[in-house]
Amino acid sequence: MAVIEVQNLRKYYGDTVAVRDVSFTVERGEIFGILGPNGAGKTTTVECVAGLRTPDDGTITVLGREPRDPELRRLVGVQLQESQLPEKLTVREALELYSAFYPEPADWRALARELGLTERLGARYAKLSGGQKQRLSIALALIGNPRIAILDELTTGLDPQARRDTWDLIESIRDTGVTIVLVTHFMEEAERLCDRIAVIDRGKVAALDTPAGLIAGIAVEQRLRFRPSTPVDDTLLTALDEVREVRHHGGQLEVIGAGNLLHAVTSVLATHQIIANDLRIEQASLDDAFVRLTGRNETE
Repeated sequence: MAVIEVQNLRKYYGDTVAVRDVSFTVERGEIFGILGPNGAGKTTTVECVAGLRTPDDGTITVLGREPRDPELRRLVGVQLQESQLPEKLTVREALELYSAFYPEPADWRALARELGLTERLGARYAKLSGGQKQRLSIALALIGNPRIAILDELTTGLDPQARRDTWDLIESIRDTGVTIVLVTHFMEEAERLCDRIAVIDRGKVAALDTPAGLIAGIAVEQRLRFRPSTPVDDTLLTALDEVREVRHHGGQLEVIGAGNLLHAVTSVLATHQIIANDLRIEQASLDDAFVRLTGRNETE
């Protein structure tokens, strides 16, 4: 059952088209990812869904209501890419204040503990690091026990361990039945967390599928990387039907191809008594799919 429906969304800023035609649905209980290059229209899209901006055209329903319906304020939690609190407000005061806005809030102490904020409860907002401000923003988005959580650039500014701890938290929240809309530029984050992903490029949905489906939708390509025990004549490998290209990276060879590439390459090397040291196999990734769909990597 869809809890969010977006149909033919358009949004303009003067003569600039931020979102030109975006449509998707988000099913109850899933983690729905939104990927796209900078300036693709991701944040504008979720701000329209959250009722923070008014679309110029198209329709949006959230839990069967218009995004600006006041009832949604206690049903939808939002963590924006950039947010600010009064500089003198402490972490404890912010959590207690936001808890008071909801009839059945989450345990803010538990959220603080899970997000690594317990030792900073007495710290003023102005004294928090960028990562700590981000974690507080996440806590405030979840403190109302929302049915839907919209998280924009969830783990930007967090160190690798804090990022993985936050992923665990998000998965545990989804397991309670909360639907999550996640805007991210971390491919590893999207591949691990998201059930489905909409790739938005130049204000339109370029693709919508599961992470595995997006990867499978690009040309099936494999890469083998190894250091040969003795020099290899490229023609030995390019003569194989499975091999499309051979590249040199110092003393390392990269063999690109498809089919049963590993068996074909290792067999011909063994025939010529060549050992493939430090052999690595690389399959297509979500990052490859993203570049193929948009022609850019996620930061361009």
